[in-house]
Amino acid sequence: APAGAQQHGQQLRVGQLRGAAGQQPFARPVLGRPIRNRHVPSSRMEPMSSVSPAQGPVVKPGSHLTLHYRVSLADAGTDVINTFGDRPATLQVGVGQMAEALERCLLGLAEGERRAFELSPAQAFGERNPDLVQKLARETFDANVDGAEEYRAGDVVDIAGPDGGRIAGVLKELTDGYALFDFNHPLAGHRVHFEVHILGVL
Repeated sequence: APAGAQQHGQQLRVGQLRGAAGQQPFARPVLGRPIRNRHVPSSRMEPMSSVSPAQGPVVKPGSHLTLHYRVSLADAGTDVINTFGDRPATLQVGVGQMAEALERCLLGLAEGERRAFELSPAQAFGERNPDLVQKLARETFDANVDGAEEYRAGDVVDIAGPDGGRIAGVLKELTDGYALFDFNHPLAGHRVHFEVHILGVL
C-alpha cells in the first residue's frame, strides 16, 4: 500500500473524477485538500486586481456562497477550471468543498466583490515530492480498483490506503507487473492564478 502518500496527507478528494488531472473540479464536486495544512497569512496572498462593491455580507467560515471562479496555471495561463460564462458554483466555506488554499482567499470578501490572486506553490498546493511517485504491484492495484473499469495513463484513480481510507493518485504507467502512481497533488509545484466573483453570501 502507498504508505508514503498517506503519510504526506495526499488525500485527493476526487469523487467521480477520471481523465487528465487538469480536468479536476475545484468545488461541487470537491478538489482534494493541499498536501499539508498550512497557515499562510492573508497578507502574503498577492491580490492581482479587485472590484469592491458597496459593503454587503462578508465571507466567513460557514458561509454559503454562490460564486464564479477561475483557476489557472500562472506561468502558462492554462485554465484548470473556469465557471465564468457558465452556471456559478455553490459551496459552504470550511467543510471541504473547495481546496483550503483557495478558501483562504475568499475569507473577508464581500458580496459582489471580484478579485484575483496569484499564489506561490507554498501558498497553493505545495512543492512536488519525488517520494510520492510510487510503484504498486499489479496484483495490489487489481485488488483495490473496480475490475470493470479500463484504466490508462492519465487517469486519477481512487484506491485503498494503508489505514483503510481512500487515497488517489494519477496513474502514470500500467504494465502486467506494476502500476506507477504519482500521489502528488496535480497542481503541486505550480504557481496558481485564482480569480473569484462573489455573487451571494448567506
